Amino acid sequence: MENIYIVGAAMTPFGRHMDKSVKQLTAWAVEDALKDANCDRKAIRAAFFGNTTQGHFDGQHMIRGQVALLPLGIEGIPIFNLEGACASSSHAFNLAVNQLRAGAADVALAVGAEKMYTSDKAKMFSCFESAWDLETFEANKGYLADMGKGIAPPPGSQSDKPYSPFMDVYAALGRGLMERFGITQRQLAVVASKNHGHSVHNERSQYRMPMTVESILSAPPITYPLTLPMCSPISDGAAAAILCTESALKKYGFDRSRAVRVLASVVRSASARAADDHDNGCTHQAAKAAFEQAGVAPSEINVAEVHDATAIGELIAFEAIGLREPGASGELAERGETTIGGSIPVNPSGGLESKGHPIGATGLGQIFELVGQLRGECGARQVQGARLALQGNGGGLWRVEEATEHIGIFGRA
Repeated sequence: MENIYIVGAAMTPFGRHMDKSVKQLTAWAVEDALKDANCDRKAIRAAFFGNTTQGHFDGQHMIRGQVALLPLGIEGIPIFNLEGACASSSHAFNLAVNQLRAGAADVALAVGAEKMYTSDKAKMFSCFESAWDLETFEANKGYLADMGKGIAPPPGSQSDKPYSPFMDVYAALGRGLMERFGITQRQLAVVASKNHGHSVHNERSQYRMPMTVESILSAPPITYPLTLPMCSPISDGAAAAILCTESALKKYGFDRSRAVRVLASVVRSASARAADDHDNGCTHQAAKAAFEQAGVAPSEINVAEVHDATAIGELIAFEAIGLREPGASGELAERGETTIGGSIPVNPSGGLESKGHPIGATGLGQIFELVGQLRGECGARQVQGARLALQGNGGGLWRVEEATEHIGIFGRA
């Protein structure tokens, strides 16, 4: 199989875009990606579109990708619609990679877009409800109740304001980590403080204010052990990538010096594993397959963007991927090892907690950051000497884990 490269990448600022539609956000990201690649849109031979909430908010189902991309002149080619909760645009990316590997196209577009802000708060938070099995709602709650049941939430540690039901999921997982490894709420605040600090230097980040550990611990509670700054916000935004084969890199004259090679792109889904069977977790299995596909070891990764819908999520992903031994992530964060300048910088973009989390665009937003890191184009948040980068993006919940996970590994061309 030919090598696969990312030759163009783009991301809108994440945040509140009350004056823009999904179509407008998509156009913004796609046009910027075409410009970044110096690519004629007629060269694109397949497109993959990730989105999860447009049906919920706008009633637009079935042909969302066609509705967004055809007006841009991306027409007459296969356009595929992908929906995988927070991993939707990573699914788009993975299928674009496999389309190229199969020889069905030589240039492909992956894009994710989401418009989540609305004045109707109840509708805004209810968009998350179908990211788990609605037929097993009571059983879902039972699985959560069993995780970390030895840790009793202190009085007054749950918000009386509406929030995403997935914060309860992460809180339960977090109490499980606290029970299993002795992870502390302060270590979670360290993770959040690190990510808010990173985002100061990211002009596309939704939040760009540094926060101390103490201010995070004293912030309004969401659900124990989470406080508000430990959680990702509701976001609007879009991100896109243009990928090509080795032969297309030469055929279209794409700039090899700025191309980023896709060393691995792996998707796995959940299994009916026991809560303590961590070796069979879908993130762990996806990472194991990705490292094998890429031919690299976890210790060789220089920078990572992982799924921190909460600070707890960063620690869970870090350990499940195998970047360090189980139980070490909290102490590593406290020592500054996951901060820019540390041994394994994680979420230099600011992560989902601070950069933002427009769920259908999140995976490609992570990839956009890593493309910039490998090109050496990230300015004050640049990880010096970055040669190998890893992305981990999960989506939804099934029983005790994410319903789906994508692991991508990338290197300089």
